Amino acid sequence: MIKLQNLTKYYPSELGNQYIFKDVNFEIPEGHNVGILGSNGSGKSTLFRILAGSEYPNKGKVVTDKAISWPVALATGIHPQMTGRENTRFIGRVNGVADLDEYEEKVKAFAELGVKYDLPVRTYSSGMRSRLAFGCCIAIDFEIYLIDEATSVGDQKFRKKARQALLDKSKTANVIMVSHEIKEIEEFCDSAIILHQGELTFYPDLQEAIAVYKLL
Repeated sequence: MIKLQNLTKYYPSELGNQYIFKDVNFEIPEGHNVGILGSNGSGKSTLFRILAGSEYPNKGKVVTDKAISWPVALATGIHPQMTGRENTRFIGRVNGVADLDEYEEKVKAFAELGVKYDLPVRTYSSGMRSRLAFGCCIAIDFEIYLIDEATSVGDQKFRKKARQALLDKSKTANVIMVSHEIKEIEEFCDSAIILHQGELTFYPDLQEAIAVYKLL
């Protein structure tokens, strides 16, 4: 269960507060892989950041009893002075991973960092940081994975592996995805939420949602 309760989000401007959401009450249905659709400026990314806990509403709250990932492939929480291995252990502890040694090795193998796993993250390229973050996230069994353009990480070979890992997860857990690529939404999702003029509408039929979205 993920509920938005009296959710209000605005950004101050010279013309006054610009509202993205105002007193929104909405429940994201369980058991679905959900794409978030909407025209530019509708609030897709804002909603995603609020769900991820990386941005806070001005009023109201998100209530959930689910274990939700941070946005897959986003290097939030990766400390540049720590090594890849140290970051992995820290993230594992924070998320209650029982076997940290096993978790370490899973992340190392998936991220394909080799000996650089034991070097400080500040020496990594942006692609290496993203692969580390992706590996740390995908190696934990969350109930819901937040996916934001995640399959653009790394080179073509790694992107293929990342896409398959997410598809595998989507069979045993649920995903909430923001993507500008309709084909990617169709690949991962079975339903959608459309954001329009501050209102959220859930469509259990993905193709119906896409048809409505294209008319916005």
